[in-house]
Amino acid sequence: MAAKKEESTGLMKLLEHQLEDLYYVEKQLTKALPKMAKKATNEELSACFTEHLAETEGQLSRLEEIFGILGKPVKAKKCPAIDGILEEGKEIMEEFADDAALDAGLVSAAQKVEHYEIAGYITARNLSFQLRMPEVSRLLQMSLAEEQNSDMLLDQ
Repeated sequence: MAAKKEESTGLMKLLEHQLEDLYYVEKQLTKALPKMAKKATNEELSACFTEHLAETEGQLSRLEEIFGILGKPVKAKKCPAIDGILEEGKEIMEEFADDAALDAGLVSAAQKVEHYEIAGYITARNLSFQLRMPEVSRLLQMSLAEEQNSDMLLDQ
């Protein structure tokens, strides 16, 4: 029985870590997406970034709700991985500012972010499922579906 409790405690700690990471990621995106929308030369792409900003704000609200369900304070954990991906996107915006390849570069940067988020939401959802937290799993699945849809739109 003790091993099960230790496993559960470790899984909960890992879930909290993942949620803090996701919260940081979404916060960073609320700053990056408006810049990307402004830089995009294709109107559809710009609109996609603007729409995703609204989704991102909803995802932040869901994460805040999850922290509440867990009885934990809302907390962001600095994520060097997303900082690096966003820095790369910033470099693309600068390097290709006057180039026809700018929009393709923006799509590339956005998809790297989406894939990072998708991996994070899958991990958090699976952990919450293992911990038998159906409401948390449901909320995470909603955000995951939005991220997967955004990735699909970027493919087009």
